[in-house]
Amino acid sequence: MGVVSGGKKAVRLLRRAFRSRSSVQHVRSLLAARTHEDGRYRIAVYFADSAVNLYQMRQWYRPLAELAEHWPIVVLSRSARGAAKLLEDGALPVAFVPTVGQLEKFLATQDIRIVLYVNQHHRNFQMFRYGRRWHVFINHGESDKTYTSANRYKAYDYVLVGGPAARERLTRTLWNYDIEGRAIEIGRPQADHYSGTLPYTPDERTVVLYAPTWEGDRPSAHYGSIASHGETLMRVLLATGKHRVIYRPHPRSGVVDAAYGAAHRRILAAMEAANAVDPGANHVYDDDSELGWQLAAADVAIVDISAMVYDRLAVGKPLLITRPADERALIDTNGYLSACEWLTVRGAHDIVAEVERVRGDEDAVRRLRTWVQHYFGDTTPGVATAKFHAAIERLMRTWDEWNERELHALAEHGAGSEAGAA
Repeated sequence: MGVVSGGKKAVRLLRRAFRSRSSVQHVRSLLAARTHEDGRYRIAVYFADSAVNLYQMRQWYRPLAELAEHWPIVVLSRSARGAAKLLEDGALPVAFVPTVGQLEKFLATQDIRIVLYVNQHHRNFQMFRYGRRWHVFINHGESDKTYTSANRYKAYDYVLVGGPAARERLTRTLWNYDIEGRAIEIGRPQADHYSGTLPYTPDERTVVLYAPTWEGDRPSAHYGSIASHGETLMRVLLATGKHRVIYRPHPRSGVVDAAYGAAHRRILAAMEAANAVDPGANHVYDDDSELGWQLAAADVAIVDISAMVYDRLAVGKPLLITRPADERALIDTNGYLSACEWLTVRGAHDIVAEVERVRGDEDAVRRLRTWVQHYFGDTTPGVATAKFHAAIERLMRTWDEWNERELHALAEHGAGSEAGAA
């Protein structure tokens, strides 16, 4: 098996393969041709998903790259298109292991002690079969969605969580689960990397980030607001001349509901028209893989019930959360959503007033700070990264202890066998 490294020639070949009519098998052959150094890696990030959900990996690139300076890391990719995109990003080495046999062969050449998982893909279970290493769920974002307290958490040896809120959520939901022993708080390491070049020149305009999630694939997860709130609030904000909007929709927007996708396209057309009338507005359609500057730069963020709520919480600046139009959507009101600033469908018509309200309400700002601490603990720059590294160090020490215990047991067993034979 081969590790996909970030060579420019490899990237050009893969791009050419996708642009042409080459089959997926040809792409696989290009990926598998890459070589790797035996025994190099101690940590693997398992990603069985396709390119469409690569955002789940991308948010971890910078924290993982920093961690890799201490513990070499490789991404285990099971999808050809996913591996190709990972290679194109060039953030971490990638091993393309599409079959269980190839995965097993690769593992035999490495000393993988910790396997990290960013999502709950069903093929994760193909990796769970390999013992003598820790399987650790790091998720792709903190939130109060039912996803973040699913019973599948029990499948992992450990879970790395943001703070007290996650512990409380898991305690409420999971029966007979050792929260103290298996859940490790690390805050939000990604927040230590919220940076980037602004695609506009700052001025007196109020910057509003609108970052809706996708429409969801079942009523209980109908959190998306593009069709219910989005067109209205975007139309109003684009017309004021006093606001700059950063529109960052979920990459899966419109994959289930064609009407949702059509609303998204109308928003893009409205943004293009507004920029044509007022070029200085510089409204931004943001579909870039990098997430950070948007959260830090916005004066106010408007988000749906999703991980973006908590990405923004880590910044500690005002935000509005869209109240789902579908009453069947599940809302966990035990946490921050019990005290957040809701934006209803009706409220979207008054978005200018709503934006000004959350910016100027001192009580709302104080409440926000309290919830930031509840979800992420100490958000002083650098603290979350230190916690993340400490968690990995702890797991490595625990691995050493179990390995030594096993070697000792084998030695004792061998001595006992020899004595019995004598």
